[in-house]
Amino acid sequence: MHPVVFLVLYLPFGAVAGYLSVALAYQLRQSGVSTAQIAGLIAFATAPHVFKVLWAPLVDTTFSAKGWYAAGASVVAAAVALAGTLPLGPASLGYLGPLAFLLNLAVTFLGMAAEILMAHSTTAAQKGQAGGWSQAGNIGGAGLGGGAGLWMATHLAYPWIASGVLGLAILLCVLPLLVLPDASRDHRRPRYMQSLLGVASDVWSIAKSRPGFLALLIFILPLGTGTAANLMPSIAGDWKASADLVAAVSGVAGGLFATVGAIGAGFVCDRLERKSAYALFSALQAACALAMALAPHTPVMFVVFALAYAASNGIAYAGFSALTLETIGKGAAATKYNLLACFSNVPILYVALIEGQVQTRWGSTAMLASEAVLAGFGLVVFGAIALATTRRGIQSAVNATSGA
Repeated sequence: MHPVVFLVLYLPFGAVAGYLSVALAYQLRQSGVSTAQIAGLIAFATAPHVFKVLWAPLVDTTFSAKGWYAAGASVVAAAVALAGTLPLGPASLGYLGPLAFLLNLAVTFLGMAAEILMAHSTTAAQKGQAGGWSQAGNIGGAGLGGGAGLWMATHLAYPWIASGVLGLAILLCVLPLLVLPDASRDHRRPRYMQSLLGVASDVWSIAKSRPGFLALLIFILPLGTGTAANLMPSIAGDWKASADLVAAVSGVAGGLFATVGAIGAGFVCDRLERKSAYALFSALQAACALAMALAPHTPVMFVVFALAYAASNGIAYAGFSALTLETIGKGAAATKYNLLACFSNVPILYVALIEGQVQTRWGSTAMLASEAVLAGFGLVVFGAIALATTRRGIQSAVNATSGA
């Protein structure tokens, strides 16, 4: 089975994020809802993504991965379609909040099911391509739900047509299930509590192994965070970039570069040791940030480096997925995948806080340079610990041989 099927399976995951943060947010703003209220709605709606590892064991231990995906896609499609039929305005937050929360809750189950299918349906040699194609679907879905959703909502006669079309597109993403084999359930036990204990044991097996420990370590270090991408619109004025230019590079063009970067990185990850590939991708992103800081601050340079950084973001996302798939193996794939995802979100948070403070105090050039410095620090720490644990393993083996 070609890994391109995971592009389709991951489209709804990105589409929901794009629809809420772009299409629906724009319509709410035009309907008199304040930016602060919209930000609060999005924060509340996306809360399930922070805690989803807590219910990942449920997906690993009940029903089938295909069943969870189909159920999640059905709820997501219906919720998106329903959102377009509701009147929008300040008073609408009372019912849009729970609906958006439900939408994101359902998409977490959909994403977990896709992760299980990806972990169980790909060979070791395909993990990189699977990671690349899945992230391409995630990025492309954000463009579909955000850009295309907004265009339809503002150009078609009725807003419900846009959400209806988007909902139908999400529902059609179940079609690859017809040709994909279902995931193995060999890790499950006759009694449900035994299955849960098996999940816990499976998760612990990652943390106590050297490859698992190194994967957790590299994800919690300030590597491949893509923080500057979220701040590009805020710092564009320092490069004298116009609003139209910012919209172009932060929207369709940036998404295209990120998608191509993710697909290309997937192939690279199948030809390099995957932790090394992720470290290399992180160094590439750091170099891009540093080059942007040092280059002339002109609109042309803004376009060049913003697009290059977008590509590096797609590359880093693919590296994350490929390394995660390699690390988790099969078994309780949803729980293990989302545990690593939670670890990878930690540096995104603290690097954003650091860069925000640096930009406020010393400006955009220092902010971009700080991202490169943080990544350099992370690479040194990871390299030192990886080398130390390798030497320890070799010494243990030597001692064991000598003792024999």
